[in-house]
Amino acid sequence: MSASEGREHWELLPGAGLGPLRFGMSPAEVADAFRVSEPQKRMGSPYEQEEFADGVKVFYDDGKLACIALDAVTGPQVLLAGFALAGRAPEQVHQFLLDYAAEHGNRLLYTLDGSLALTDLGVLLRSQEVGGVRMSRPVFVKEDWLESEYYRDRLPLEGVPGHR
Repeated sequence: MSASEGREHWELLPGAGLGPLRFGMSPAEVADAFRVSEPQKRMGSPYEQEEFADGVKVFYDDGKLACIALDAVTGPQVLLAGFALAGRAPEQVHQFLLDYAAEHGNRLLYTLDGSLALTDLGVLLRSQEVGGVRMSRPVFVKEDWLESEYYRDRLPLEGVPGHR
């Protein structure tokens, strides 16, 4: 499957959210945005976490949406300047983000787990193993999580190589 084949496309709204989701939404508002009564799966600590159909996982801080993670293959596709962020070789996306940041003056940050983030866009590049191959998995985080050392050092680590 190509990076965009058969996928819904979501618009990145820097600082505000992604697709139908907006940072600060309650779990009920998120479920309503997906037109479901509840998520497929809920988990706790360190953040409330919910999984929805089509490869979307959300994380809450104090009951408010703070992070959106998309599956590398089944999640919606997000384009940045026409470049697909999900389901590619992580090295390609990493280089694209570096080039994009240099051209547009975005702030770069590497998190403790070595993930690259464009803090002012709220884009965090992670990867996911799919059939023995690592693929890019974008995570979208409210900007103050990336600006705060406390939150930045406690970002959800699921999907990161070496973490469970």
